[in-house]
Amino acid sequence: METYLGLDLGGTKLLIGEMDANGNILRYKKYDSGYFNQKAAVQIIKNSLDDYIRTVGWYSQKPLGMGVGLIGRVDPNEGIWLQIDPSRTHPIALAKELEEAYGIPCHIDNDVKSATRAERLWGFGQISKNFVYLNVGTGIAVGTVVNGRQIRGSHFNAGEVGHLRVGVQVGVKCACGRMDCVEAIAAGIGFDNCARLLRPRYETRLHIPDEREGRVLVSEVFTLAQKGDPLCVALVDIASEALANLIMNLVRMTDPDTVVLGGGIVADGYMHEKIVEKLQPITMRFVTNGVVITKLNPGFIGLLGAGAVAMNR
Repeated sequence: METYLGLDLGGTKLLIGEMDANGNILRYKKYDSGYFNQKAAVQIIKNSLDDYIRTVGWYSQKPLGMGVGLIGRVDPNEGIWLQIDPSRTHPIALAKELEEAYGIPCHIDNDVKSATRAERLWGFGQISKNFVYLNVGTGIAVGTVVNGRQIRGSHFNAGEVGHLRVGVQVGVKCACGRMDCVEAIAAGIGFDNCARLLRPRYETRLHIPDEREGRVLVSEVFTLAQKGDPLCVALVDIASEALANLIMNLVRMTDPDTVVLGGGIVADGYMHEKIVEKLQPITMRFVTNGVVITKLNPGFIGLLGAGAVAMNR
């Protein structure tokens, strides 16, 4: 049986798995990654892949290809991982290094662009050649497909829409240096930012940990918001308005017929309803397939994306 190997490297985990050409995941294993720079990440990838081969093994025979989805900027044509972020920049010819180490043809791409590839192959890309895949998780980014082609930009940095301002003023500073970027409001880091900033104004039962201990749990925010907790209701309202405005801006820019939502913040459907309520019909009139949650398993779309990268379609 012909298979493909995918490696999905996120900010806290590495997921390795094998799948067939139809995107059926045959086996997988999860590894903790933690905070890392690029050099450390390469060693994490190799150590984890060595363990995977030893403890899980191939489904039938060596995979036809290996694909890696990575955070940060990636040149998929040359197989170079350019940077995680401006403070962690160390270009590495990762595809060549892994191909030589494991004897499997290797291709790499950014994680959200990889997930967009999966959406093209097995998701809403089956009915649309003009769609936006919006990933709302720890951060925010998009993959944009126009006339069947994915937009990448001159420096492989297209889609970093988390750093757009969307008319929602909270007073929170983004890591990029601007104020009130949508990522700083509506991503996982945004919920944490805004909870700390707005806490003095609202009563709440939300647990806000010491910054050294971690971030506010977005799942807890949603649970308490549904029970009427004042701070959590405000956080959900602010985030949903920011995301709705972002979507409408993207619709005006690229004229998609479909907007696909993915990522942990929107995967359970609660925020989806809140966002849709705030969308303006005139702006959204040509989005004929609507604003929809990905049909692909949100917990594995990154792995599926890495598999799609391995197929190099």
